[in-house]
Amino acid sequence: MFSSVQIGIDLGTANLLVYTKNKGMIINEPSVVAIDLQTNQVLAVGEDAKKMVGKTPENIVAIRPLKDGVIADYQVTTDMLKHIMRKASKKLGAPLRKPSVVVCTPSGSTSVERRAISDAVKQCGAREVQLIEEPVAAAIGADLPVEEPIANVIVDIGGGTTEVAIISFGGVVSCNSIRVGGDQLDDDITHFVRKKYNLMIGQRTAENIKIEVGYALVEHAELKMDIRGRDLVSGLPKTIEISSYEIQGAIKDSLLSVLEAIRATLEDCPPELSGDIVDRGVILTGGGALLNGVQEWLSNEIVVPVHIAPSPLESVAIGTGRSLKMMQRIQSSKAK
Repeated sequence: MFSSVQIGIDLGTANLLVYTKNKGMIINEPSVVAIDLQTNQVLAVGEDAKKMVGKTPENIVAIRPLKDGVIADYQVTTDMLKHIMRKASKKLGAPLRKPSVVVCTPSGSTSVERRAISDAVKQCGAREVQLIEEPVAAAIGADLPVEEPIANVIVDIGGGTTEVAIISFGGVVSCNSIRVGGDQLDDDITHFVRKKYNLMIGQRTAENIKIEVGYALVEHAELKMDIRGRDLVSGLPKTIEISSYEIQGAIKDSLLSVLEAIRATLEDCPPELSGDIVDRGVILTGGGALLNGVQEWLSNEIVVPVHIAPSPLESVAIGTGRSLKMMQRIQSSKAK
């Protein structure tokens, strides 16, 4: 019975999600691994490891083995996947006997990067591994009719990459992938605070600032937030107040890169599909879709409706889980 378990994995830069058809989303954890450098032993994975970021002794490091949506550290990624597969089999209440796995890859990844992802998953005991492009998975997870010959525009703003794609009849018609995502916005905020206030803040603090007072390029009621860090002059802890308009300025260039990628993709669109885009608009998925004001900003800039997917953080994982059946259907319909 369990030999034919089908699972979908969203191997994201920021989060790793596992979806099964029967149980839905069973795992959603940060893509972080804590390692003891002296023994090379994995101490914690996911949520437990994320809590350690910036708070460990020298011999323990909390690292993110994926960068820009692809594997940066092969061995650590494999260890992380093994841990996640074990956790998945516990959640399913049975050992995973060689499951069929669908994993998403960024549309801009190279064949070497794809092979690395496929091999890492196979090493964890998968019977067969199928790769699906991230925008296609996101579109399936956002309930778009990807099998029909109409334009579905998806903008997936993830942790490491932003993928913009026009999907029609189960395939990608036009796409752009840029290595700008939530992580880049965090870096922008860190650099800004360091430059303007001489204050060193950690990655988690930068992420919290982005969530609380980060804003896309729209007018809004100013929000303020107290943040703590280390003063670079005195070396002592210090608290400052920061405003949403300052953060807006800090992340402006990265947001404009995302807008540029969307425009470039829409310009490549065949004229026949352009009419569909005007009617149906653009769907936002990924963590970046939750940035304050992003929907309003994009709809003002590209002058077509912009919608946010029902569960933007989980769209890709849901899409990978649903895609096996859909892939078979698309292939059989194309064969006819």
